[in-house]
Amino acid sequence: MQLMMPLRRFSAGELVFSQAQPVTALFILKEGRIRIFHVTEGGKAMTMALLEPWAVFGEMALVGQQMYDNYAEAVEDSAVCRLDSQDVEQYLLSDPRIAAKVAMYLGEQVLSLEERLLDLATRPLAVRVAKTAVTLADAAPAPRFGQAASVRLTHEQLAGILGVTREATSRIMAEFAANDMIRQSRGKITIRDADALRAIARKT
Repeated sequence: MQLMMPLRRFSAGELVFSQAQPVTALFILKEGRIRIFHVTEGGKAMTMALLEPWAVFGEMALVGQQMYDNYAEAVEDSAVCRLDSQDVEQYLLSDPRIAAKVAMYLGEQVLSLEERLLDLATRPLAVRVAKTAVTLADAAPAPRFGQAASVRLTHEQLAGILGVTREATSRIMAEFAANDMIRQSRGKITIRDADALRAIARKT
């Protein structure tokens, strides 16, 4: 399977696909991180998802995933495998176990997006920041023994995920840092008190 799906590498900031260059394919992220974003009519980029290794994404009606109006951008140097329709039928859908896992994963992505849209519409910014921080920390590679969970993310990227300004995001992050819930460094957020963040995230 690896021979049939050679890795393609993307530099940080490079687009995997866009509205201008639509691709009918499914991608598996092997290394790095990918941002899925949508550009509003006002020209604002709104991040829909920040994907970690082994995430599946792309434009493939065959498996119920459609991203024709979105963009996929490498947040950092990344490597992805591309599957065209024939590859999906041969390697994924032909195996019921793999097909079930793909369907379950895509269903989880839909539920996650619906929940995020609800957050955007109804929940205070502090709640959304806390929830996003712990969600991304849970999805990140497991920390080494004795180390705190961390997320490689700038305030600009976090603001894009939340659909707000960087200044508003930075204010909330500064409050969390002052209360020793997080520690901030360049391009990295370390979770110091996950329980406190989760308590905030559960508020409405």
